[in-house]
Amino acid sequence: MAVSMDISTVPAALLAGGMATRLRPITETIPKAMVEVAGRPFVDHQLDLLRRNGIRRVVMCLGYRGQQLETHVGDGSTLGMDVRYAYDGEKLMGTGGAVRRALSLLGDVFWVMYGDSYMDIDYGTVLDHFDHSGADALMTVLRNANRWDTSNVVFRDGKLLRYDKKNRTPDMDYIDYGVALLRRRAAERIPTDRPFDLAELYTSLVAQGRMVGYQVTNRFYEIGTPAALDETSRYLASKGR
Repeated sequence: MAVSMDISTVPAALLAGGMATRLRPITETIPKAMVEVAGRPFVDHQLDLLRRNGIRRVVMCLGYRGQQLETHVGDGSTLGMDVRYAYDGEKLMGTGGAVRRALSLLGDVFWVMYGDSYMDIDYGTVLDHFDHSGADALMTVLRNANRWDTSNVVFRDGKLLRYDKKNRTPDMDYIDYGVALLRRRAAERIPTDRPFDLAELYTSLVAQGRMVGYQVTNRFYEIGTPAALDETSRYLASKGR
């Protein structure tokens, strides 16, 4: 019988390098992940969530005012975690470029998730599904019907059929939830000579049948706008987190 992956050994790339312009003036002097949410910097809530799910290794992909995050979190030892850092260079290379830059710290299989979203799901179950699929990548999807953002996924009978953030069609009633798993060989397809959005890689992998989907049911919370920040603060406060 095959042994399942040990979630404590699978690192998570946390994309936290954005400029956070929609949260100005709050983010004029701090990065988005340091914005206070329910009394604590948002990154603290995220790391607590990952730790509760058994994730112990995190690589933070940083850009705008990233040094503040590194100073705050440190090496992660106080959390019982191993936290490392990869910084954007002089030229911004997009979400895909950030992952490509961090690849030497990420190993053969790793999570990719957004640094401004709170995604409370069973990460162990997702990892097991990916492990048994044999696929190069996994996308978590949520039946969204345009409730929280614009739907961009066709997911039917447990199969991920299409993903496209640019060319949306009426049959898209799911959305990319914001938690993915990638094998190194898939991430190595990201070009190094131009800015590159992860969505471009995902669209290609889905079209080639190399990315599977996993449906989650808990909605996501994010802090990208003042209204979303307020909603997320209320949610986390109600959970006592």
